[in-house]
Amino acid sequence: MKNKRICITGGKGFLGRHLVRAFKDRGYKKVTVADIDDFDLRTLDGITSMYEEIKPEIVIHLAARVGGIGANREHPGEFFYDNLMMGAQLMEYGRRYKVEKFVAIGTICCYPKLTPVPFKEDDLWNGYPEETNAPYGLAKKMLLVQSQAYRKQYGFNAIFLMPVNLYGPGDNFDPTSSHVIPALIKKCFDAVDENKEEIEVWGTGNASREFLYVEDCAEAIILATEHYNGPEPVNIGAGFEITIRDLVGLIVKLTGFTGKIVWDSTKPDGQPRRMLDTSRAKRAFGFTSKMSFEHGLKKTIEWYRSRIKSR
Repeated sequence: MKNKRICITGGKGFLGRHLVRAFKDRGYKKVTVADIDDFDLRTLDGITSMYEEIKPEIVIHLAARVGGIGANREHPGEFFYDNLMMGAQLMEYGRRYKVEKFVAIGTICCYPKLTPVPFKEDDLWNGYPEETNAPYGLAKKMLLVQSQAYRKQYGFNAIFLMPVNLYGPGDNFDPTSSHVIPALIKKCFDAVDENKEEIEVWGTGNASREFLYVEDCAEAIILATEHYNGPEPVNIGAGFEITIRDLVGLIVKLTGFTGKIVWDSTKPDGQPRRMLDTSRAKRAFGFTSKMSFEHGLKKTIEWYRSRIKSR
């Protein structure tokens, strides 16, 4: 497999950069990135150009239009259309170009709003996703439907992985589109720099989330690419949960912010709880996460601190 031509869509993004590096560190010699700068994967021309120029034998589809609660609320139509069109057409033309394997990366947002914790893959269809991210989650979920349908009709080897929320060095710290961990880290650093006495955080703090260090996720994707060829979706996570209130407390401590936390309960919490059952990933291809959460947070914060100092 290390001599296969592998194409990673979205390979210049947060997870993509770590995944490309991890493949190369394992001796993979033909890893190519398909990014928006080169191919507009929302369009048929962009997709066919990608397949004709790169001629991949394996496609790993990471590319996504994605963001936090605020971005999901402001752009539900774009998040639905862009993700649906990218995924559906990439897989269809992967089939036509006779790709050997298609690794589709879904999201924890595929799950119903009130899924029992820990989330088991068998509960995936037992309700509607949380409203603020449903358009994104459902667009990604169609990759599972498509992969199973194509396997049944065409014998097409497509697998579907569902990572939990990621974090780590190189994350997106843009406040208009970032997820909760980088957004909170930036808020705390900005408050310290500007001598602010308080920071505002969305919601009540009662919702819980699970977070996976980005290098662990890259490892999971490589293991699944190498060893998993089944039709069933697979959770990719760390198997723990933390409330947003406790998360804020930890980030405040690690960044050195000593002011007040103001909770804006008029803003949505999002899904009440999130934590994955990760037993299928361990059984199917031997993945378990390695990075402890606090150590991973420290590494992320140190990366951001060094980035600020280098400006």
